[in-house]
Amino acid sequence: MTVLKELWSSLVNALEGLGAVTRFFLELVMDTPRALLRLDLIARQVFNCGALSLIIIMLSGLFVGMVLGLQGYQLLRRFGSEEALGTAAAIGLVRELSPVITALLFAGRAGTALASEIGLMRATDQLSAMEMMAVDPVQRVVMPRFLGGVISMPLLSAIFSVIGLYGAQLVGVQLMGVDSGSFWSQMRASVGLRDISEGLTKAGIFGLACSLIAVHQGYHARPTAEGVGLATTRTVVTSAVVVLFLDYLLTSWFL
Repeated sequence: MTVLKELWSSLVNALEGLGAVTRFFLELVMDTPRALLRLDLIARQVFNCGALSLIIIMLSGLFVGMVLGLQGYQLLRRFGSEEALGTAAAIGLVRELSPVITALLFAGRAGTALASEIGLMRATDQLSAMEMMAVDPVQRVVMPRFLGGVISMPLLSAIFSVIGLYGAQLVGVQLMGVDSGSFWSQMRASVGLRDISEGLTKAGIFGLACSLIAVHQGYHARPTAEGVGLATTRTVVTSAVVVLFLDYLLTSWFL
């Protein structure tokens, strides 16, 4: 009976948390038109979430592309299809690896920054001070950060794909000797608009989910140092699980 009570309690807590996140998301959606009037705040957060994440995104994209080129070449060589390396690398990056890995890196870099920044403002009573001055903290603090994360994710995913393709070409063509013309021509013939739109759609949804989790955890963090640290940890863990779960659902839907 004790185990059943604990399972029931965990289920109730999970449903309550899901309901709280849903209500918070609906509140953000209602405030979006007014937030779009403050483009300067959104642009600043796009810089914080996107531009400051470029280094880790580009480095990770380069190495992932190089590994993909190396492993793909070894696999395709068994079937005598080394020229199809460009197609395999492009489809793997654009449709799957770029949005997923970018989302995980985004959650680890930008998501934790958003959660800790808002959580620290909660711990130091800055949000309460805004409320006392009749300033809506959701409108002034949360919305620009949420929209900045949503806008940044597809852009970062596209950059990841481009750098990853360069890394695959660097290994496949320059090191393994795959014909450069076959590499690029087969890739252009096989990768279509549907593949690109699938990757960007995934990136947009992942960006929405990661940004929502980050700002929700930060805004509702306990006003203590321990609470801020817990909110940051929950942001990374929850974002990773949600991204992988959504990736399976979206891949099944696109197929």
